[in-house]
Amino acid sequence: MPELTVRLIKIINLSSDSRRDKADPYVKFELEQNNIFLDKDFGNMVSTSKTDNCSPVFSEKFVFHDLPGLDNMELKIKVMDRDPGLEDDQLGHCTIKLEDLNLEAIPTRIRRKVDDNWFGTDAYIFLALSYGEKVLDDDAKGLSHVGMAAYEALRTKHGEYHHTLWNITQGKVVGKLHQTPIEAFPGPPDGHEDGHDDWFPEIMGEILSRTQVWADVVSLSPPDGKFMTAFQNALVTIAENAAEREKPVVIRMLFGNLPGLPVNCDAVREELTKDLPEDANIHLWIGAWRRGASWNHAKIIAVDGKYLHTGGHNMWDAHYLLHDPVHDLSLEMAGEVAYDGHLFANRQWNFIETKQEQFWGNLFSKMPDSLPTILPIRANVSEWPPGNASEHAPEFRTKWVRSVAEADGPVENCVPVITMGRYGNLVERDRPADDAFLAMLGSAKKIIHLALQDLGPVCIPGTKIALPGTSWPDNYLTVVAKALWERGVDVEIIVSNPGSIPGGLTPLEAAYGNGWSCVDVAAEIIKRIKRDYPDAECDDLRAKVNDNLRIAYLREGRGNAWADGQSMGMHAKHFIVDDITTYIGSHNLYVCDLAEWGVVIDDAEQTQKIMEEYWNPMWECSHTGEDVDVDAVMDSLDIDRDGGDASELDDDMKQQMLKAETANFGYSSSGHYDTEE
Repeated sequence: MPELTVRLIKIINLSSDSRRDKADPYVKFELEQNNIFLDKDFGNMVSTSKTDNCSPVFSEKFVFHDLPGLDNMELKIKVMDRDPGLEDDQLGHCTIKLEDLNLEAIPTRIRRKVDDNWFGTDAYIFLALSYGEKVLDDDAKGLSHVGMAAYEALRTKHGEYHHTLWNITQGKVVGKLHQTPIEAFPGPPDGHEDGHDDWFPEIMGEILSRTQVWADVVSLSPPDGKFMTAFQNALVTIAENAAEREKPVVIRMLFGNLPGLPVNCDAVREELTKDLPEDANIHLWIGAWRRGASWNHAKIIAVDGKYLHTGGHNMWDAHYLLHDPVHDLSLEMAGEVAYDGHLFANRQWNFIETKQEQFWGNLFSKMPDSLPTILPIRANVSEWPPGNASEHAPEFRTKWVRSVAEADGPVENCVPVITMGRYGNLVERDRPADDAFLAMLGSAKKIIHLALQDLGPVCIPGTKIALPGTSWPDNYLTVVAKALWERGVDVEIIVSNPGSIPGGLTPLEAAYGNGWSCVDVAAEIIKRIKRDYPDAECDDLRAKVNDNLRIAYLREGRGNAWADGQSMGMHAKHFIVDDITTYIGSHNLYVCDLAEWGVVIDDAEQTQKIMEEYWNPMWECSHTGEDVDVDAVMDSLDIDRDGGDASELDDDMKQQMLKAETANFGYSSSGHYDTEE
């Protein structure tokens, strides 16, 4: 029988009925079928209580089993104040009519007012509701041992995020991988200079231009230069095709608010729509957010639940299309995998909406984007056409695009795909993709290939001193070290050359490579073996470095530097396990808690094609054997490469940290940013 799952997320802005202390809130749930004659009770459930907290975070799940349906079903909610020795007071309440929500197995986020605060902001409860049969993901049956390891980690630790942060699905890899510079290994095609990748923004724009019902664009920051032109042209094409449609096409574009550089959503909206007629049948939203040290870092174009583009690429001219470009990797897919790109964006849009409707968010939403603010949260949105489109973007539901997605029948030549991501600190503890990555790397039997920007933390510019409070990713290094030591798994890693800067930019605008050498990376892996296997002999550790651990800087046939001497940078986030399972996405493995997303292609044949096209020629050019010296590795095992104590920082160190972090984030000089204090 179907079951109703209620995930209690949080409550905000509760008032306390006691003048002596804050409320100790908890929540009572009652599920009842409100029939004309005989009501039927389906049970009661109670949350834990939170002490002295008027905006408590719960992250608790409740399941009502064996339901006949949702007709006339009402979920009654009471928010209570725990008062030992006395009768508990009611702080708020609401009733949700479930049959009106069109619930499905994919969780739907619900926000309901539970109390009117006459002299303050109203209190709201936040829930995620889903309804359906409790089943395993049937698509998991054909997964490899690597894919199955990821699936087991996801379903056992993060079942509530199924269809929002992870899913077992299928999709077709369309054409060749989108690697820039094109065919870089061993070198560019004859007659091409370094800046020869104008095809790339054109492809991104063409994918977006296919939109008939709904498109989601998710990236670190807005497009500039030829990327902006491609998106402008795509919107014009969408408007032309939508002229006779009954409903407007929905387009949501979501970005991250970098510290000190919040996105001016109004300016982005104005530039994107400058060629659109006023009566264009399009509703467009531009949104951006930051919560503390988290913001969006995923890179997605999802169209009508059918077309998907994802990977590591940002949308910046100077980084990819001019001289000394950074190397990066993305891919285009078609099929059901595209649904998951849309669904991933929902939670971030919900965060923007709820933050703007709280007191401070509501205040700042009425002020210019350029207003400086010291608040750790910054969420802003701009809609088009103003006054016609609603203030906030709607939530994506698969049923709204299914007829378009399936109009031409199933996409052929699909392979098993696991989509996975994380929301950073939009959620309190759960990081599904991280746990899945650890499971995949830990499942390796033969070999692990990693193509990464870096593994170590950001350094103070010009040094190999990690920023205070930062550290190496112990979880990833530990699982790689275990595979290397216990099972003799080969580990091959390509990293960015330290401090690589695309042509025309300054060290304050972009620096690909956090500052560490290949010897540093190797030493940090061997240190984990030495720590976890204290009986390991020095000669055996040396043998592992010589025989199983191979690390190299990124190189082309010409070497690791461009003609002007600038070293080559890597921005790909890509790994392959046992030559059968591939990850391509936005997720760095160094410590950084941003919102990320990507795809795991769990198919040996497709993985072999990816290796032949990308990894093998890159490795042949990059691995010369000169970047790791076993004596240097063994001599440096006692070096502490983590950052120092961050509790007391002087102004000079704070400025150095800001410069280093800003360069690590990367951004464009497009004028789409404001300043903030």
